[in-house]
Amino acid sequence: MNWFNKKQTAVLGIDISTAAIKLLELSRDGARYKVESYAVAALPQDAVVDKNIANVEIIAEALKKAVKQSGTKLKGACVAVAGSSVMTKIIPMPANYTDDEMEQQILVEADQYVPFSLDEVNLDFEVQGVNENNPEIMDVLLAASRRENVEDRVEALSLAGLKAKIVDVEAFAMENAFTLLAHQLPDNSEGQTIAIADIGATMATLNVLYNSRTVYTREQSFGGKQLTEEIQRRYGLSHEEAGMAKRHGGLPDSYESEVLEPFKRSIVQQIARSLQFFVSSSVNRNVSCVMLAGGCASIAGLEKLVEQELGIKAYVANPFINMALSNRIKPQSLSNDAPALMVACGLALRSFD
Repeated sequence: MNWFNKKQTAVLGIDISTAAIKLLELSRDGARYKVESYAVAALPQDAVVDKNIANVEIIAEALKKAVKQSGTKLKGACVAVAGSSVMTKIIPMPANYTDDEMEQQILVEADQYVPFSLDEVNLDFEVQGVNENNPEIMDVLLAASRRENVEDRVEALSLAGLKAKIVDVEAFAMENAFTLLAHQLPDNSEGQTIAIADIGATMATLNVLYNSRTVYTREQSFGGKQLTEEIQRRYGLSHEEAGMAKRHGGLPDSYESEVLEPFKRSIVQQIARSLQFFVSSSVNRNVSCVMLAGGCASIAGLEKLVEQELGIKAYVANPFINMALSNRIKPQSLSNDAPALMVACGLALRSFD
């Protein structure tokens, strides 16, 4: 399957996460993007485990619900596999290679780097540009993932009446969406090291970008599910009731200080730990700021707490600030969901490659 290089017409960006299906359709008029439709469809527990699809049929039903809810007419889609299930490698190649020569060489090189039989993986490559130390060398990105990681997503889309046009990598989708955030930073992003902390339901992912390109990714098992479980335990609610209460309120006055504040501090600790791992593995790179993404980024006051505890600027990611909206989009709902739609947005932007 061709991951990177295929020229595309409009595609739906579909992010299949642990807790929900997030679907987004974008169009473009000149330089300005427009949100045509979007939807978030909740998933039951254990439909996706550790970023792997455990039940294709359940995912397909949620996809159908998201498509109906959004009102989109598009059938082509772009989905992503988790960075932890993808092996990537930058391979230097002679700049004068033709596409065919490059493809043949990639297959030879892949056999050295991929720890599985090539019959068991989907792989693709993309030219990154001229090597900064040698103009006669081209840096080529190789990406490979076990076939089941790709095929489960393709099958779920097919059962929902959709067609997978592109399979991307979540970290690359996040990088793509970041292009819409760079101008929101005080000094733009050129020459800066920016961290994107994506805190989802069960996974916290730190993507670090330098000059808007991903240089580091780290995943940890942590997320909003822990807040839901604490609400269940403390107030005797079911999983569904706790989820509803978390989103729509109605919890006791003690919730803010006894449950939410400790959870916010846990998020800050997770971000701090991931940043420490990055700093210890990098060469003289200080993080300029943190962009907060994922469902947990919408928790009120989280960015202030990050700034206070870590001493660096923090922003809540919203890639839709300068976009036009179709009549069927509710601005407040989109604003609330925006941090959780970063990956879906990066995937939808593949429409304009």
